[in-house]
Amino acid sequence: MNNTSSVLRITAAFLCIIAAFVYGIHFLFSGEKKNARSNDIEYVNVFAPHIASDNTTAAAQTSAAVSDPATTAVSAANGEVLGKIVNRTIPASSANLQKSGVHIKNSTNLSIDIDELLSSKLGYTIVKNGEPQVLIIHTHATECFIDSDRDYYTSSDKTRTTDNNYNVTALGETVASKLNGAGIKTLHDKTQHDYPSYNQSYSRAAGTIKGYLKKYPSIKVVIDIHRDSVQVDSTKTKLTAKIDGRQAAQVMLVMGSQSGNVKNFPNWKENLKLAVRLQKNIESMYPNLARPLSLMSRSYNEPLTTGSMLIEIGTEANSFFEAQYSASLIGEALIKTLGS
Repeated sequence: MNNTSSVLRITAAFLCIIAAFVYGIHFLFSGEKKNARSNDIEYVNVFAPHIASDNTTAAAQTSAAVSDPATTAVSAANGEVLGKIVNRTIPASSANLQKSGVHIKNSTNLSIDIDELLSSKLGYTIVKNGEPQVLIIHTHATECFIDSDRDYYTSSDKTRTTDNNYNVTALGETVASKLNGAGIKTLHDKTQHDYPSYNQSYSRAAGTIKGYLKKYPSIKVVIDIHRDSVQVDSTKTKLTAKIDGRQAAQVMLVMGSQSGNVKNFPNWKENLKLAVRLQKNIESMYPNLARPLSLMSRSYNEPLTTGSMLIEIGTEANSFFEAQYSASLIGEALIKTLGS
């Protein structure tokens, strides 16, 4: 009888150990899966500007990620906290090419002479005769921002919205208003080339630009306004600078070139002449607002004119109000650049 009781106790203890082991294994793996889901990266840019081919980020930038117009980017952050936001200022000293108050991050094998670019005349003159001189477009019009300055983001913070009151289209409207107010006739196209499909956004934007150039041959400058995205694991980075006591989103000019695999961009240096002038003016007017100009082996539709440029304003972790402030400052710098 005692032997039977001992066997039963030993058996029961053994079964408890097995059950505890199985539960521990299940908890371990289910916990890993849960953590993996919470650390999903929407897309990682890591201080690199948008590339000309949209396919690399298309999977993460599906139309399902775009909020409904009724649910704008400026909404209460009442969702699940997904990660933290860190604040950073990218210094001009991070450029690998610096001269005459211009800082360039040259990611090509091209030799760049900043002084030559600054001293060379532009192939056109901006005139204030009522005819369109500037076109502002948005290849990725639905890119947006968060609603306030904070150190975390939630599941309710959209990275894209079709509401033009809160995406980069609103920034384009601010810049256009500044230029028009200064007598530089500017057209602002609000086509959402990245919605409902992110794929081929640049191809659709090219069609839009060509249409405007055909209808308004007086256009000399085409500005494509975006916002950047900087994320590593679950941490997002907002890029800021203090301008006149207010926090502004840092901006970056992104210029393509005929280098690497790009073979159809013979006028790239003409575009760069304008860009370095704007870069110099931003840096002198608003120190720390500009990240180093990024020169890439890309095209970004810039071969379509000799006055094309891409401007990134902030990241998805910047507040909309920081980005709007920067758009206003960019407008002032453009007035000085195009009016001189």
